[in-house]
Amino acid sequence: METIDNLEDEAAEVQKPEGMPPLRPDEPVPEEDFSMEDSVVILDEIYPSEVPAPPKKRIRPEWILAAIALLAAAALAWVAILCRPYYKAADDPEALVVRRHHEEMTEPPASPEPETEPEETEPTSEPTIPPEPNPYGRLDFQYNNHNYLTCLRTDSYSGVDVSAFQGDIDWKKVARSGIDFAIIRLGYRGYGSGKLVEDEYAQKNLAGATEAGLPIGAYFFSQALNMDEADQEIEYMLNILGDYRLDMPIILDWEIPASDARTANMDARTLTDIQLYFCEKMKALGYQPMVYFNWHQSENLYYLSELEDFPFWLALYQDRMRYPWKVEMWQYTCTGRVPGINGDVDINVYMP
Repeated sequence: METIDNLEDEAAEVQKPEGMPPLRPDEPVPEEDFSMEDSVVILDEIYPSEVPAPPKKRIRPEWILAAIALLAAAALAWVAILCRPYYKAADDPEALVVRRHHEEMTEPPASPEPETEPEETEPTSEPTIPPEPNPYGRLDFQYNNHNYLTCLRTDSYSGVDVSAFQGDIDWKKVARSGIDFAIIRLGYRGYGSGKLVEDEYAQKNLAGATEAGLPIGAYFFSQALNMDEADQEIEYMLNILGDYRLDMPIILDWEIPASDARTANMDARTLTDIQLYFCEKMKALGYQPMVYFNWHQSENLYYLSELEDFPFWLALYQDRMRYPWKVEMWQYTCTGRVPGINGDVDINVYMP
């Protein structure tokens, strides 16, 4: 019969870890052999606590170059789209007018009340105020189903004025969009050089609008300083028009495009005389002349009372008519959208 001591010896032999010497029940277990750190190390080798990260993919240099090239191409494309309507030859005065989106085309701020009564002085110039006040109120205009502004109190027509800034135009689509007429730029005089230049899209626009059945008018962006230059511009316009018939007005669009323009120091007396000369000569030739101006010009650069025999075309970029004097055509936006025309375009309401 086995003794208790023998059984305890066998149990100790069975339970001891492999590689450990036999222990007696009363023999203390070496702490270093059963430390917690050793257990963690053993478990970590069997069941790793961290999953090894997948190998990193290397970005090939040619991929980086291709991505940079695509981004650069996209950026250039957007710049071209955004700037196309504003790019023209450096000497084109209308390019400067369009780029500055001139503040003169909005209603001027009210003048502050003077602190003291001004002294009475003799008038130094002739009256510039036209005799007929504006018959239309601020609420007499609304947008039609084509999103063009129309007058509720009289017959009115929607039209565009275009130049090379609009590029190629689908005139048939324009005509189907509710546009009733087109005013086409024939050319311009360089604001620095004074050189006469034909609008590169003039012939294409004259032909396209005519074929689409739209009544057409024409304008020339003038920088004339005197009657001789006005005569040059008139002759130049007539040569470009050729046999095209105008059912809408013809206009000398005279503006100061920049402070360094050759026209920067023009006075009201000379400019009024040039416009009067242009209108009278065009009327004698069988055309319908019209005087174009913005609010600032009407108060500072024209004696409008001397031009009252001819219809007025006002540039005022608002959707409410606030101008105090009667006009027959109102250019109410330079950022209009018309099917068939890419980008911004001037839109007008005509009230003959």
